[in-house]
Amino acid sequence: MKHRGSVRNRRLGGIGSAVLLLAVVATACTPPKPEPQGKYPWHTNIVATTFWVGEVFDPNAADGSQVISTYDSQWMKSYGGCDGRVTSGGCETEARSSANGYAPSSFKPKENPFYLDLPYDDINNAAAFRERASVIPWANDEGYRGQATNRSFSYMKNRWVKIRKDGKECFGQIQDAGPGQYQDKEYVFGSNDARPVNREFNGAGMDVSPALNGCLGFSDLDGESDRVDWQFVEFEDVPPGPWLDVVTTSQVK
Repeated sequence: MKHRGSVRNRRLGGIGSAVLLLAVVATACTPPKPEPQGKYPWHTNIVATTFWVGEVFDPNAADGSQVISTYDSQWMKSYGGCDGRVTSGGCETEARSSANGYAPSSFKPKENPFYLDLPYDDINNAAAFRERASVIPWANDEGYRGQATNRSFSYMKNRWVKIRKDGKECFGQIQDAGPGQYQDKEYVFGSNDARPVNREFNGAGMDVSPALNGCLGFSDLDGESDRVDWQFVEFEDVPPGPWLDVVTTSQVK
C-alpha cells in the first residue's frame, strides 16, 4: 500500500507539474490588457505644431494672428500679454522650463498657459454651429445643455484635453480653432482614429502652446515634426499639475 501510494503520488506530482507548466505557458502567451480607453477615444500619431498668444505668422490671412482667437476678440489682452518675449520682430516664442511651471519668463498669465486648438470652430463656422448640439459628445451634459443657439457660448472653449508624447502626459484647455480646418468632426469627435483633413503644416491636427511644447518635450520650439496622442477628458479627471495653476473659465468675447 505504501509503495502504491508513492507511485500514485509521483503520478499526481507529474500531472500537477504539467498543469503548472501549461498555466505558466498560458500566462506567458496571454497578451497584455489594453490601456483603459476612458470616456473619449484616443487620437494617435497626430502632428502637433506650436502657436502662442501674440504670434503673427501671416498678417494677410484671416486666421494668421494669435492676437485674437476664434473665441476671444481680445485674446492677447485677456491672457495678459505676449506669451513669449517681445522683440523688434514682434512676439516670439521661447523655451519653457518646469522650474516655473512652463510659464512665460516675463509675466504671470491671467489665463491658463496650457492651451491648444483643434479644427472645429463651433462659433464662427456656420455648419459647425448648426450641428454642434448633435455632434459634440458633451452637448447635453450639465452646463452645456440648451446652449445650441447661443452664439456667446462655445462648447469647445475651455474643454480639457490629455496629450501624451514619448511617455509624458500633459493637460491643456482648448482656446482656439485650427489648424487649417474648422469643421473636421470625423477627426475631432470620431471613434475610428481618423486622420485630420488638414494638409498644411505637415498635416497637423493640433496646435499647442509653448507651455505644452515644453511639458511634452517637443524637439522644436516652432516646428512641424512632433507627433502626439490625445483625447478629451473631463475636468474631474485632470490630475494635479502646473496646468491647474491658472484655469481659464471665460466664455466667448
